[in-house]
Amino acid sequence: MTINLFKGTRIIVGVSGSIAAYKAADLASRLTQAGADVDAILTESALKFVTPLTFQSVTGRRAYTDADLWGAEAHVLHVGLARGASLVVVAPATANTIARLAHGQADNLLTIVALAAECPLVAAPAMDAGMFSHPATQENLEILQRRGARIAGPVSGHLASGLEGPGRMIEPAEILGFIRLTLGRNGGLADRSVVVTAGGTHEAIDPVRVIANRSSGKQGFALAQAALDRGAQVTLISGPVSLPTPVGAVRVDVTTASEMAAAVHAAIGEADALLMAAAVADFRSAQAAGKKIHRSAGTPSITLEPTEDILEAVIEQRARTGHPRVVVGFAAESHDLVESARAKLRSKGLALIVANDILSQDSGFARDDNRVTLLDSDDTVQELPLMSKTDVAEVVIDRLERMLA
Repeated sequence: MTINLFKGTRIIVGVSGSIAAYKAADLASRLTQAGADVDAILTESALKFVTPLTFQSVTGRRAYTDADLWGAEAHVLHVGLARGASLVVVAPATANTIARLAHGQADNLLTIVALAAECPLVAAPAMDAGMFSHPATQENLEILQRRGARIAGPVSGHLASGLEGPGRMIEPAEILGFIRLTLGRNGGLADRSVVVTAGGTHEAIDPVRVIANRSSGKQGFALAQAALDRGAQVTLISGPVSLPTPVGAVRVDVTTASEMAAAVHAAIGEADALLMAAAVADFRSAQAAGKKIHRSAGTPSITLEPTEDILEAVIEQRARTGHPRVVVGFAAESHDLVESARAKLRSKGLALIVANDILSQDSGFARDDNRVTLLDSDDTVQELPLMSKTDVAEVVIDRLERMLA
């Protein structure tokens, strides 16, 4: 799926000699699908594990090796590759390649291009645990970081040596997150603080059962990623969902409406914006049972009470502190969509509200697509067609960026 951040970018994927080199092909493929032009450069050691044809097949572009360094283009090849590159990512980055990058040792095509490039560098280390923890490697990584390079990983896990420990390259999907974080660092929301809530809440009936809803959290997580892509500092407050945290976001996990309310109030003290995408339960059991309710005891009678109105409290806090500057609400409705959303927009003093029909058969809960209507404080109504939740997030963050500007 094309990602706006990658449109018009050219990314160099450097591959050095590690068994993790096979994952680099997946990374190159993901970057290409996201919309980037990808130029792969393989070291001689990398050729022991993968071939240029692999990368040409997934990128549709020529892949380069050291043999090209001595061809007819040699005197300008490295300059041509480096000029205009948006980012260089080295994955896997072995201890040897990291040392070369740190000390400007330009003795193969990859390190020459990295030395000539004026764009950001992301390195994903991959090596045995002892090599990674060695003072020389740690010092080399510190040198790269002081120069502004972003180090992605590694993680602990099973290594090629058969041992366990830190040194395993992170997965391509996570490397992609580090790349997004790097490319978006100077975006339209740079230096802005954005708080996003996502997912539903669970209110206990007994130690086993809960009152919950069908929110997957996908829309909220898409909003967090879109804000990160614009350079924002993002705090993501999430109910119980099984989604990976967008790289760069500070995630706060909560379960109940009370916990979400406390997390929101703690996070918005200096925030520029709050996007309240979570489907917070409106009611909870007035008295949760301390032990499991058994069927044999008969049908229980459950008395409900309202949960905290988080948005109402946020508006009161903003009146006192001025933060967050912009509050965006969400409305999941089963009928009278625009009228219900407009009433919530006005009663909560929101800058924007995103409304969706929960009875729609092709969008909404637990789906990757959404069909929403945007209403703002000027009473402008914008109906969006069916689109991915990623694209919906881009539209909402576009509006947020304009409101903050």
